[in-house]
Amino acid sequence: MPRPPLPRWRIWLRLLLIGLIVGAANLAVFLLLPPALIERLGAFSYLGAFLAAAFANATVLVPIPYYPLVIRLGQTFDPWGVTVAAAAGSVLGELVAYYVGRSGQQAVGETAFYRWVQRQLSHPWRAPLVLFALAAPPNPFFDVAGLLAGALGVPVWIYVVSTFLGRLTRMATVVFIGLSLR
Repeated sequence: MPRPPLPRWRIWLRLLLIGLIVGAANLAVFLLLPPALIERLGAFSYLGAFLAAAFANATVLVPIPYYPLVIRLGQTFDPWGVTVAAAAGSVLGELVAYYVGRSGQQAVGETAFYRWVQRQLSHPWRAPLVLFALAAPPNPFFDVAGLLAGALGVPVWIYVVSTFLGRLTRMATVVFIGLSLR
């Protein structure tokens, strides 16, 4: 016997709690990140931002707190260089979801959000806008968009450019908020 659907308020409450947990994890990592580690990562500077973002975004549907490292690197090195490096790494990591979708594997269940993104990505002129809009803010829903973009055959160049511009926006926001925390 199938379970009845959750009431809308419980869905929003669950999303809010997940957001709070992820936010608290990022804050804890930021506060506990030892300055000596940043000094050791200094040899990697932009490469460190690139690799941290690539690794964190390659894990489909599992959030990894990498913003604190990007913030610390942005406080230590050129913020625009860290922003571009982290955005590029993020796009590389997100290609994992795209290619999993391209392989035809069903990785997520069909939800109302899944069906909405599927409809939007099916329209050639809407796909880049939706990908940008979902890539720019920190949210766990972009993996669904990446999986669907691959499954629906959105050209990889559209996916990469839209995602890069969205992630450039996100990383600039993260880095420059971090600069204000100095």
